[in-house]
Amino acid sequence: MAAVAGSVGRTRPVEWVMRAVVSAHAFLIFGQPVFAGVYLSGDFDGLRWHAAGANVVTSVGYVQVVVGIVVWVRLRRAWQFLATLALVAAETVQYFAGLGGALWLHIPLGVITIVALVVMFIAVWWRPVRREDADA
Repeated sequence: MAAVAGSVGRTRPVEWVMRAVVSAHAFLIFGQPVFAGVYLSGDFDGLRWHAAGANVVTSVGYVQVVVGIVVWVRLRRAWQFLATLALVAAETVQYFAGLGGALWLHIPLGVITIVALVVMFIAVWWRPVRREDADA
C-alpha cells in the first residue's frame, strides 16, 4: 500500500511526454501569426513560411492526439485527449480555411486555437512536479 500511496503525487513519464508535446505545440503555434504578419507587411516569403508552419503545427497536433490517447489509457484522464481532439479539429478546419482563402474563418479560428492551446499548456503544467521521494 505504501508504494501506491507514494506514487500518487509523482509525475509519470507519460505526463512529461504530454507536457513536452503541448509545450512544443504552443511554441510552434506562436510563429504562425508572426509569419502571417511578415506576409501582410509585404514580404511574400512570409506566406511560404506560414504554410510550412501550418504543416508543422498540424503534425505536432496529431502527435498530441496520440499522446492524449496514451494518457487516457495509462492514467485514465480523458480530458487531455478530448481537449486535444477539439483543438486539433479546430486546427484542421483552420488549415483548410487558410488553403481555401476563407480569411473570415481562418483568422478568428487561429486566435481561438492559440488561446485554447495556451489554456491547455497551463492545465498540463498546473500540477506541481514532485519527486518520488518527496512523500517518503
